[in-house]
Amino acid sequence: MLRESRGNVKKAIRKGNSDPTHKYLKMKPIVDILELRVSQTMARITGAGIENPSALVKPTQDIRFGDYQVNGVMALAKKLKTNPRQLAQEIVSDLDLSDMCETPEVAGPGFINLRLKADWVSERLVEAITDDDRLGIDSQENPPVTVIDFSSPNLAKEMHVGHLRSTIIGDVMARVLEFWCNDPNKVVRQNHVGDWGLQFGMLVAYLKEAHPQAIADPSCFHISDLEEFYRSAKKLFDQDEVFKNKSYQETVSLHQHDPDSIKAWQYVVAESRSHCLALYRQLDVHLAEEHERGESCYSDKLSAVVSDLGQMGLIQESDGAQCVFLDGFKTKEKEPLPLIVQKSDGAYLYATTDLAAIRYRIGQLKARRIIYVTDARQKLHFEMVFAGARKAGWADENVKLEHVPFGSVLGDDGKPFKTRSGENVKLKSLLDEAENRARKIVEEKNPDLDESTRRKVAHAVGVGAVKYADLSNNLVSDYVFDWDKMLAMEGNTAPYMQYAYARIQSIFRRGAVRLDQLVKPGLTLILTESAELALAKSLLRYAEVLECVVRDLRPHLLTTYLFELAQAFSNFYNTCPVLKAESAIQSSRLLLCYHTAQTIRHGLNLLGIDTIEQM
Repeated sequence: MLRESRGNVKKAIRKGNSDPTHKYLKMKPIVDILELRVSQTMARITGAGIENPSALVKPTQDIRFGDYQVNGVMALAKKLKTNPRQLAQEIVSDLDLSDMCETPEVAGPGFINLRLKADWVSERLVEAITDDDRLGIDSQENPPVTVIDFSSPNLAKEMHVGHLRSTIIGDVMARVLEFWCNDPNKVVRQNHVGDWGLQFGMLVAYLKEAHPQAIADPSCFHISDLEEFYRSAKKLFDQDEVFKNKSYQETVSLHQHDPDSIKAWQYVVAESRSHCLALYRQLDVHLAEEHERGESCYSDKLSAVVSDLGQMGLIQESDGAQCVFLDGFKTKEKEPLPLIVQKSDGAYLYATTDLAAIRYRIGQLKARRIIYVTDARQKLHFEMVFAGARKAGWADENVKLEHVPFGSVLGDDGKPFKTRSGENVKLKSLLDEAENRARKIVEEKNPDLDESTRRKVAHAVGVGAVKYADLSNNLVSDYVFDWDKMLAMEGNTAPYMQYAYARIQSIFRRGAVRLDQLVKPGLTLILTESAELALAKSLLRYAEVLECVVRDLRPHLLTTYLFELAQAFSNFYNTCPVLKAESAIQSSRLLLCYHTAQTIRHGLNLLGIDTIEQM
C-alpha cells in the first residue's frame, strides 16, 4: 500500500474502528479494507506487545484458493515465538469478515485465504457502475505535491525514438497520479529541456557567421535546418580553433544575456519547441509550453548551488574542479567518486543544474515527491544527485526522490533501433509510419468506413499500438520494436484492447440498448454464474492496480490488468448469453458489459490511448 494509506490503516487500528461503513473504508481498494480489518484483529490478539502488526494482504495467485491471502501471520508468529498455523487459527476465530467474505481458511504453515461473497461483490460493483467519474474509486486523502520530470529532449534537434519512452512513460505516470489524487494542483509536469550551454553558443556562433539571414528572418529556417546547422557547427568546432573560440565567446554572451545572442537563441528555442509540441499532440501527451522548464531557467542559480555547498563545508577541490564526495560512491579502482558541480574552467555540469532544480521544486513548488523518468544509464547520476541534495539538507526525509529508469528500444538485430543508414529513427517518421500501417489494416478489415473515420481509427490504432507496446514491457527491460507484434489483433496489444472495447459497443448497438435506461438508480446485479462473478471481481480490482502503479511507478501493471480483464470478459461473454437472456439477467449482464467497457476505456485513457466505437 501507499505510505499515506498505511498511515491511515495504523490510525484506524489504534482507534479500534472495524466498522465497514467507516468513511476511510468507503470506496477504498478491497485489499486496503482487508488489510485494515485483519490487522486490527492481529493487534487485538497480540495485545500491546507488538505495535501495529501488518496483515500483508495480497491477491492470490490461484483463484482456487480464494481471492486474497493474508501473508503477515508468519512474521508475527516469529516475533511472538509461537506456532504460525496455530496463531492463524486464533486470528480466524476472532476475525469477523462475514459481511464481505466467506469463512476464512487457514492454509499451509500459516496463510489465511479469503474469498469474497457474491452479494458483497454485487453491492460494491453497483456503487462503481453508478459512479461515472471515478468508477467507484475514492481519491487519495491529502496527497503530496508530486513533480514529474519527463521527456526532456535537447532542443535544436528533432526528437527521435530515444525520446519515446521517457515521454510516454512520464505522461502515463502523470495521468494516473492526477486521477488518483483528484486534485490538479498536486501533480506538476516538468519538461526539463536541454536549451543551454556550449552547444547553443556554438550554434549561435555558426548562425551569425554562416546564416545571418536566419537570425534576421527566423521564418526562413525549420527544425531540419537547425539539425544541419548544428552538424556543420560541430564539425567547425572540432576542426577550427578560431570558430571554437567564437563558440566559447557566444556561450559567455548567452550567460551574460547579450541581447543579440539571446535573440538568436530564442529563435532556435521557439522553432524547436514548435516541433516538440506538434509531436506531443500527435502522441496525445499532455505537455505544453507552460510545462517547459529547461536548463536555462536555472542558469542564474548555479553559482549559488556551488557557493552554498562551499559554505556548508561540502566542497573539495580535485584537479581544479569543485566536488562533493558522498558516502558509498566509489570508482572501479575503489577510490572516492566525486559529484562534480563546477569544472576547472568554471563551467557548471548537469549535476549542478539538477541540484538547482531540486531546490526550486522543493522550495517554490512545495514538492514532496519528485519523479525523474530517464534511461537506465543515468541511474548513478541521479543516485549521486539525490545523495548530494540529502547531504546538503535541501531534501529532507519528508521528500521522496525517485528515479524511474527504463531500458532501450532495440531493432530486430538486438541493437539500438536505428535507420538502415545508422541514424536515430526520427519520432515523427515513426509515428507517421505507425498510422500508415494501421490504416492499411483498417481498410482491409472494414473497407466500408468513411474517410474521416478511417483517419481517426488509423491514428488511434497506430499511435496506440506504439505506446501500448512500450508500456506493456517491464520498464527496466530493453524491448525489440516489432511492427507486426504491436499491431496484432490478438495478444496483449493496443489493437486487441481497442477491439475488446469496440466489441462491447457492438453488443449495445445490436440490442438497441439505451444506456440511460440501463444505468439508473435502483439497479441490481445477479452473479450466479462463475464467469459472471469472476468478471465482477476482476472489475473491482481496478482500484488496487492503480494504487500499485501510483506506488511502484510501473505502467505495465495496468496493461497486464486490462488484458486480463478483456480475457475475463471474453470468457464471460462466451459462457453467459447476454442479448438472449431473460429480462432481469439480461439487464445484469448488460451492466457487466457496460462497466467492463467503461473500465477499459478509462484504463486506456490513463495510458494515453484512444478507444474507438467501431473497428
